[in-house]
Amino acid sequence: MHDFFFNQIPQHFPFLLEGALVTLELSLVSMSFGLALGLAVAMGRLSHSPWLRWPLNAFVEIWRDTPLIVQLLVIYFTLPEIGIVLPGFWAGVLGLSLNLAAYLSEVFRSAIATVDSGQRAAGISLGMSGAMVYRRVILPQAFRSALPTLGGYFVALLKDCSLVSFIAVNELLRHATIVIANTFESMDTYFMVAIIYFAMSFVSSRIVARIEQAVTPLHQRSSHIRAAAARP
Repeated sequence: MHDFFFNQIPQHFPFLLEGALVTLELSLVSMSFGLALGLAVAMGRLSHSPWLRWPLNAFVEIWRDTPLIVQLLVIYFTLPEIGIVLPGFWAGVLGLSLNLAAYLSEVFRSAIATVDSGQRAAGISLGMSGAMVYRRVILPQAFRSALPTLGGYFVALLKDCSLVSFIAVNELLRHATIVIANTFESMDTYFMVAIIYFAMSFVSSRIVARIEQAVTPLHQRSSHIRAAAARP
């Protein structure tokens, strides 16, 4: 234990933190693309055009029903055979974003469905266009409804980023394998990795909770507090 705190941590923790920064960067970029694409897919699947719904339904099924690691390997090793060569980082972003978008499209689709359809009719009766109703009325409410689930997916994404180590991205887990290869101290190294992952996930979940509180209307926030206080 003495060696762990006074030798292993000072010697290897900074190097592992460099990998953790890559993990955070990868997560934030992939989440941004995943949110945008997931919302677009959800909107497309809610359209009345079967020519739009069917391909998007197929996209969601394919990306949800195959393992993420297989998707990453196909993107990184197979796309170059047809002339599309991506660096490891951007191959990871592409795979993570597409996989995440398939799941988030269901989240957004469900959240949009929870908004009272009468609000769309009311917005149109006030002279708003369909796009404006979605932008100003439906999507803000759907986003607030989906936010806790989105936060959970971001925390899961942080941990899923460890899979990009298989396509030569120097994120946290790959840095850990480098340390282990040089020191043969697997237990101590993986324990430090677990600490870093826990810290990133814990801080991320607290940030999402603060954002959720900030975007929740005051009257709803008060009712949530009273409901929580009334629980045994």
